[in-house]
This record gives sequence, C-alpha cells and structure tokens, in this order.
Amino acid sequence: MSETIKLPPLQLEQYTLENGLRVVLNPDDSVPVVSVAVYYDVGSRNEREGRTGFAHLFEHMMFQGSENVPKAGHFQYIMKAGGTMNGTTSSERTNYFETLPANQLPLALWLESDRMRSLAVTQENLDNQRNAVQEEKRLRYDNQPYGQVFDLLTSMIYKNFANAHSTIGSMEDLEAATVEDVKEFFRVYYAPNNAVLVVSGSFEPEEAKALIEQYFATIPSQPKPPEIDVSEPEEVAVRAQVYEDKLAPFPAFIDGWKVPPRRTPDFNALYLAGKLLYDGESSRLYQKLVKGDESVIQIFGFTDERRGPSSVIIGAIPKPGKDVAQIRGQIYDEIRQLATEGPGEDEMQKLRNQLINDEVRARQSSLVRSQRIAEFALYDGDPSLVNTELDELLKITAEDIREAVAKYLNTDNRAQLDIVPAKND
Repeated sequence: MSETIKLPPLQLEQYTLENGLRVVLNPDDSVPVVSVAVYYDVGSRNEREGRTGFAHLFEHMMFQGSENVPKAGHFQYIMKAGGTMNGTTSSERTNYFETLPANQLPLALWLESDRMRSLAVTQENLDNQRNAVQEEKRLRYDNQPYGQVFDLLTSMIYKNFANAHSTIGSMEDLEAATVEDVKEFFRVYYAPNNAVLVVSGSFEPEEAKALIEQYFATIPSQPKPPEIDVSEPEEVAVRAQVYEDKLAPFPAFIDGWKVPPRRTPDFNALYLAGKLLYDGESSRLYQKLVKGDESVIQIFGFTDERRGPSSVIIGAIPKPGKDVAQIRGQIYDEIRQLATEGPGEDEMQKLRNQLINDEVRARQSSLVRSQRIAEFALYDGDPSLVNTELDELLKITAEDIREAVAKYLNTDNRAQLDIVPAKND
C-alpha cells in the first residue's frame, strides 16, 4: 500500500557563487514566510586536542556583531521584523537560521552576509562569550541531574578523539584560547566555500539570486580546511563504567552501540529499528516498561547520526526500588527478539504510516525544509536527496531491520554507563 504514496518533489535550484558558496533555492508560496539557513561545515569533529569547544563558542560569537551590525543587533533586527532565529552546533556542523515574513528576505541575507564577511572578533567579545559558554555548561551540564551522562557515554563509544569529545568542549581549552586562535578558526571555517546557503519559502527566485549576489559574492574564499579522519575500530572504546552523580535522585543507566555512518543501508535500517524500539508511546520499550510493568520513570533512545561512525543510544531511569539489571536485561531481550524474529507486518505498516506522516509535516515548514535541504547539500553534495529520502526508507524491509539489529545491537560490543547517586558524606 505504501508504495503508491508519491509526494510531489520539492522545487529546488542549486548553484555555486564564484567564491565557492553553495546556494539552494526552494520556492514555495503556500505560506507568506521565508526561511534562510546557513550551514558551515565545522563541528566538534574538526577540533583538535587542546582546542575543543571552538565550534560551539562560535555559535555564540556569531551574534556579537559585525562591521555593520551592532552587538546583539542580529536578534533585534529579526525580532522587530516579526521573525524568529537561532543557531546550533553538533559534531557535524554549525548552523544559523531565521524565519521571517516573506518581504523581509533582504534583511536575513544582509545579516548573514555581514557576519560571514566581518565578524567582530575582539578580546571583549571573546571574554564575554567564553563566560557565556562556561555559564551554559554550569547550567545545562554540571548542575543538572544526569547532565554529564551523554558526553560520558560518547567518550565510551568512540576511540577517535574527533568523535569522542563533547561539543561544548573543555573549559580549560576555552580559557587558553586567544583572539588570534579565534580569528584563525573564523578564517578557516567560516569561509563562503565552506558553507551552504538555503532559502526556502515565499520569494521570487530571480530577486533572491540578485540579493545573494549583492551580499555574498564579494566575500573572499579561503583555502580548503584540513581534512579530518573520523574512522573508528569496530569495538567501543570502554565497555562499562560507573558514574557517581551528585545530583541524580535515582540510579539510571544508558547504553550505546557503535553503528555505520548516516545514509548507509544498515544505518537506515537501525534508524527504523529505533523507531520501533523507543520512539513514542506505541514503541515496544514504552509499552513494556512504562505502560506494562510500570517499572521506569523514563525510557529514552535516539540515533546519533554522523557522517562517520554513528551510534544508537538507549537508557532508562528505573522507579525507586526497581532492579536496574533486570530492566536493562528486558531491553536486551527486546533487542534480541527483534534480531531473531524481526518486526511484524503490523509494525511495518505503522512504521510506514509514521514515516509518511512525518514527511508531510516536515514539508509544511519552510524552516524544516531549509534545514533538511542544507544538510543534504553540505553532507552529501546533493540537496535533491530531500526528495528521495522517504522512498529510501519505505524500501527497507522487516528482514533488513532484523539483520541490522542482529549485527549491530544484539551484541556485547556496547558501552554500558551506570549512573548512581553519590553518597552524602
């Protein structure tokens, strides 16, 4: 039945400026808004030992003003124009995006070009954004129950430093950073030839092209950034570890499996297996542990999608008095069952319906469209993959899922992190 689903392809036009900036236009007049996404090919994977946290620091630095925009002016301009905006950092990339009323496209392009061309890298801006990152680390990681566990688990899964260190980085490394370090990082990675610009929504393509040429074409390109090696051995780096958490109210656990890179057939099959195991209230583990046994406060899981070796993460916070080892064993039993019998036809149909529903909803947002297009353009050099991804996922069979789970998840090659509340002295 699902094979008859055929969504119309998104309209795409891609081209490259002389300075190397890759541009993708996605005109869609269904809603009178426009989204602009700028993706830079720099994430924590590009950082070297002793210089971690730079990619994330730059996410902050990019809002500190540029030649024609005052400090925090980017926020003010966008909000006063009735728009929204943000930026994020991952292992793979740093992105910046805004959604505005359609007639405000020139503003978004001018703001993004001004900071790409002339970010204000000063000692004052470095000091105050370094402090902002340190405060963010205190609030989101150091002073939150279970706040450290994902970074800890990542360091247990991966052996290669490029993959294993945290995105927020080391505070010691940030303290040691100089203005010269930061200027060099900006020069190398924030060049137009290391970026993708996507415009999605209600706009005239010829007008958008003229604006992009006007604002971006004269930004000079830079030599290509250094190549990085993100290869990994098959084995996880650390099989088991216990972490004492001063703030955790209850014991918990989180496990990680190393899996193939994004968009490989096995990765796609494991992504769908994850949906069956832990995605939403109808998933196997939610039904078993939350609804059925009522043994956990929370069950969670996700696929950490990377261009190199990726990972599947599953964890739980058991209810007080419940046996942690038994609950972990039930998760492994569910994985084993999926690895031996595979998903049933009802599950596969539900999965297909969910994929189609997710795709339809994603297409309704100019911002989501712009971000997905930018990822395919940046990671794969082919934004048109946004039009074929659903078909690729719908082709995956129950047997594909069973085989991938058997090979990568139903194994002892996993990192097991146990979180125990620290004893009060």
